[in-house]
Amino acid sequence: MTTIFAYITAALAEISGCFAFWAWLRLGKSVWWLVPGGFSLALFAWALTWVDSSAAGRAYAAYGGVYIAASLAWLWVVEGVRPDRWDVLGVGICLIGAAIILAAPRA
Repeated sequence: MTTIFAYITAALAEISGCFAFWAWLRLGKSVWWLVPGGFSLALFAWALTWVDSSAAGRAYAAYGGVYIAASLAWLWVVEGVRPDRWDVLGVGICLIGAAIILAAPRA
């Protein structure tokens, strides 16, 4: 449960932090958007340290699948663009890959 919470927290923090930079550079928002964006990106990095993994790279690789799913949720909820069947298929494949990376038995 802690890993799922860590990945969800990291995904929301990373996407919102990156969106703050996007809003400033691409949408003409105030430079002050970068302040909460920076804090959000710091929370993202910290949240990934909560994952119980012996190797950071493995924790980051598995997180990639969660990030892709969260990005498409952001696309739908925040940007109002509904993911299509190819998006859904791709997310499913990525989440299966993330689960294999995290749950595989290791010596």
